[in-house]
Amino acid sequence: MAANPTIHRFPVEHEGAFVNAYLVETASGVVAVDGLLQVSVAREMRAGIDRLGKPLLAAVLTHSHPDHYAGLGEVIAGSDIPIYAPQGVIDTISADDAIKDQVIGPMFGEDWPTKRIFPNTPIGDGESLTFDDLTFTVIDLGPSESPHDSPWVVGDDAKTVFLGDQIYDHKHCYLADGFYAEWLANMKKLRARFPDDAVFYIGHGGPVGPEMWDWQRGYIELFVEAVSNADWSEPERAKATVVGRMKEYESSEELQFLMELSIEPIAAKLGLVSPSA
Repeated sequence: MAANPTIHRFPVEHEGAFVNAYLVETASGVVAVDGLLQVSVAREMRAGIDRLGKPLLAAVLTHSHPDHYAGLGEVIAGSDIPIYAPQGVIDTISADDAIKDQVIGPMFGEDWPTKRIFPNTPIGDGESLTFDDLTFTVIDLGPSESPHDSPWVVGDDAKTVFLGDQIYDHKHCYLADGFYAEWLANMKKLRARFPDDAVFYIGHGGPVGPEMWDWQRGYIELFVEAVSNADWSEPERAKATVVGRMKEYESSEELQFLMELSIEPIAAKLGLVSPSA
């Protein structure tokens, strides 16, 4: 395979970007990694494909959260191509999309894709796809940052990895799905799997190197500790305490709302408050 695959990140103007998706060039075409959230940026990604002048060969998904699949319809623009993901990712998206539509749709209005397409071609853990001289191998993690996660490794040297949201780049994180123990366990396995000079292309920020595993582990562990130790006899004060602890760890405000949305679900998982209806 090519030593350094050509990778294009979207949106191109990255300041304030909510989420990343990527195009990987091969000799004869391009492969999309994820599909963004909003109509406007997904159309920008489609325009990027058109500028390259190469056909879109396939799309692969890193996990089941809607900010990574909702814009696929705009990116694909009617092309009849395979969209690869493990069956667990496909099942999760199919089961959860209607709820995500109700919650996220009003937040973005006309910029929320009303016609969403799902992955259509299942692939098993460790299976590979080859496009010209590039090989993509999926890792089926199961529950992790999302209800089902599936990073992709490009090439046999494992130096180019589309990691999805297993690492955030100094941004606040989403833990509301509640699989923090699985996430930590998966991080330990992934960290041991990749070489020290691996480059991780991630969903929020990046690219980053292996040094970010420590930051991410520390963030998750502190969040769970902060929720556990807060005084939930006064829920609003408890939430403010958690936010304060996390802001001490990561002073950026980027994606802070995702962290705040995660506080009560984790408190409920820990048995500290009643689950929301």
